[in-house]
Amino acid sequence: MNAPDPIADYLAELEHVRRLSAHTLRAYAHELDELKKLAKGRPLERVEAAEVRGAVARAHAGGLAARSIAHRLSAWRAFYRWYAGRVELDANPVAAVRAPKRAKTLPKALSVDDATRLMEAPNPASTGADSLETLRDHAMLELFYSSGLRLAELVGLDVRYIRRDGYESSSWFKRDAAEVEVHGKGNRHRVVPVGSKALAALDAWLAVRDAWIKHDDAPLFVSVRGNRMAPGVVRERVKRAALAAGIPANVHPHVLRHSFATHLLQSSGDLRAVQELLGHASISATQVYTSLDFQHLAKVYDNAHPRAKKRD
Repeated sequence: MNAPDPIADYLAELEHVRRLSAHTLRAYAHELDELKKLAKGRPLERVEAAEVRGAVARAHAGGLAARSIAHRLSAWRAFYRWYAGRVELDANPVAAVRAPKRAKTLPKALSVDDATRLMEAPNPASTGADSLETLRDHAMLELFYSSGLRLAELVGLDVRYIRRDGYESSSWFKRDAAEVEVHGKGNRHRVVPVGSKALAALDAWLAVRDAWIKHDDAPLFVSVRGNRMAPGVVRERVKRAALAAGIPANVHPHVLRHSFATHLLQSSGDLRAVQELLGHASISATQVYTSLDFQHLAKVYDNAHPRAKKRD
């Protein structure tokens, strides 16, 4: 008679009780197979924390990404929580084990030249059937880069503050003050200036916007059908504009936000001001841009310092 297999029982419960997808079940099965290998035939309750730490160290040294190690530990930790209800465990051997810290990936930002080329590519003076789209897209691009808005913040903007029939604006354009008031991430409000170029682009769009207004006149940016712009459509329009400008990078709204922050920090050096403009709750979220700024300074050094130049 075969000994019971707790991992098989656990996977069966995940499938039939928690109804996890086949893809998720395969992922769990793979990670728990690694736990079996670690146990080397012993009962799983005999695996110790020191062995789990050793497995983590070996996986990390072997090139397994920190994210993948974290997923493995999460699967093992969940299994042992379930297993503790069926056998006597001294302790969950995975409870105190942590994955290696993930390397912070620096935000991608356009160069100043590429950002300028992108802003100028959709010619606001164009005519024809797509002239309204051109004006709208140009205004969106300028506002992204001028004010560092998130995608959700931009599409959520109203043309002005509106309160009527049970509706109240949460984010809106303040034309007279050249600002946008934004209800952003974490339920935080902030006020962000709108630069002169973006202001001019918005004025040009607002001069023709009413042609598309049908029922809802609140949104600042509307589609040809008169609806508030959908995030996916904005992403596609930004990407299309970048390709038209000859910029090979994968440009999306968050790239413009990163470009805004990076270029502003390079020019001003004022991290606190950039934090406020981005709407970050903590300065630590903004400090990644100091790494980008250092990259800029290092490039200047390499190009300019006599002792840094490479020998022929």
